[in-house]
Amino acid sequence: MFIGDNVLAAIGDTPLVRLHRVTPEGCAEILVKAEGQNPTGSMKDRAAQAMIAVAERDGRLKPGGTVVEWTSGSTGAALGLVCAAKGYRLRLVSSTVFSAEKLTQMAAFGAELTVVPSPDGMITEQLFHTMIATAERLGREPDTFWTDQLHNTDAITGYHALGQEIWAQTECRVDAFVQAVGTAAALRGTASLLRYHKQRRLQVVAVEPAESAVLSGGSPGAHRIEGIGVGYRPPLWDPTLVDEVVAVSTADAEAMARRLAREEGLCAGTSSGANVVAAIRVGLRLGPRARVVTLLPDSGLKYLTTSVFRR
Repeated sequence: MFIGDNVLAAIGDTPLVRLHRVTPEGCAEILVKAEGQNPTGSMKDRAAQAMIAVAERDGRLKPGGTVVEWTSGSTGAALGLVCAAKGYRLRLVSSTVFSAEKLTQMAAFGAELTVVPSPDGMITEQLFHTMIATAERLGREPDTFWTDQLHNTDAITGYHALGQEIWAQTECRVDAFVQAVGTAAALRGTASLLRYHKQRRLQVVAVEPAESAVLSGGSPGAHRIEGIGVGYRPPLWDPTLVDEVVAVSTADAEAMARRLAREEGLCAGTSSGANVVAAIRVGLRLGPRARVVTLLPDSGLKYLTTSVFRR
């Protein structure tokens, strides 16, 4: 135990937990990294801290400046945490399609919100384009730094520590790593570190919504898995790092999120459910002697009023 200089010292070093009741017989051992234990309840704390720290060092973000970003919620809350701790103004662009908890959490950190409506209540490629265009416009204002998470490679470095934590916690034994793709920064940062240690013996699996399986060669579509599936290949996507892409439906992701809470005591979001569904598919193929690691990217407390848990 130690005394942190500020709240940012609490980011990282999250637990790695073995699943029991949701894994079928004959499946590999499934381990989940409980990223909801980060200060804002999300792995995005890692990326936000890295993006702001590098921008400070190279002068893109100056004292008293303003930070701008579009977000489905978790990146916004993470930037809210970092900006509150460091004293920056924060302007965020989000949407009514994302959970009320996320919008409230971002505002609680002092973020100024521009909320874009989603007429059909679904997550679509057009919605992302609208939010991005709005953030880009705000980012042109004086003394403003747009983190531009879709293109910002500094976010990738924020996840190197996540990969190192997994490597140490598994005592250097992991056969496959599974992660859903939003910006692709978490997949790249974590998998590249694990692959550095284990080389090609590590199987890297990307996860995307079945309704918008563009990484698998399909067409963009509407879905409800928050934080992933922007409807096109994100600029940070690196297909050379990935061995396989698994598509998971919104219904299966939501069902697994509920099972994780009720059967494992792990309250996590919908992308977490998608990750576990995909990890089990990989684990059944690899067999009981293998070990598969995946992420629970955020806490289910961000989704309590959504259809995932409102039953």
